[in-house]
Amino acid sequence: MSNSVVAYRYAKALVDLALEQKVLDEVNTDMKFFEEVCSQNDEFQRVMANPIIRHEKKKVILKNIFENRINPVTYSIFDVLTKKNRESLIYPISVEFQKLYDDLNQIERAVVTTVEPLNDAQRKEFLEIVKKATGKKVELEEKIDVNLIGGYVLKVGDTQIDTSIKKKINELKLELA
Repeated sequence: MSNSVVAYRYAKALVDLALEQKVLDEVNTDMKFFEEVCSQNDEFQRVMANPIIRHEKKKVILKNIFENRINPVTYSIFDVLTKKNRESLIYPISVEFQKLYDDLNQIERAVVTTVEPLNDAQRKEFLEIVKKATGKKVELEEKIDVNLIGGYVLKVGDTQIDTSIKKKINELKLELA
């Protein structure tokens, strides 16, 4: 069974448990915190994925970092995974959990990349565009990429709208070649 299927099953079980215990929002916050720790610390991810490091050591690391900072329901999944030597799945589980949480709460995530930071009017316009297209609440992530030269790239799910000057220049190069 692939890791993504296994991660999905654990995430689904965690969502069901969190719903049953009425702590879904807290567990979501915990999983975001875990993703943040992973994204800020590559070494942590490597340790969790390393099969040479004993699971008892990984359990101590998880306990020291998370036990007093997260909900017991969230910590229980860490405990189960260390007992089954599946610590490497914690990050993929947190990603799958976020997808399930978003589906349950009708949230659409969008990423807009521009040359400079959006002003309030632009941000509101992007939020409206995505909300109108999806009918869901929108969480907009903003990124800056000066290489775009101008325009924007908007990603919503599998859809991407690219109005950047960089793309237009590349298209022109292909046309002239």
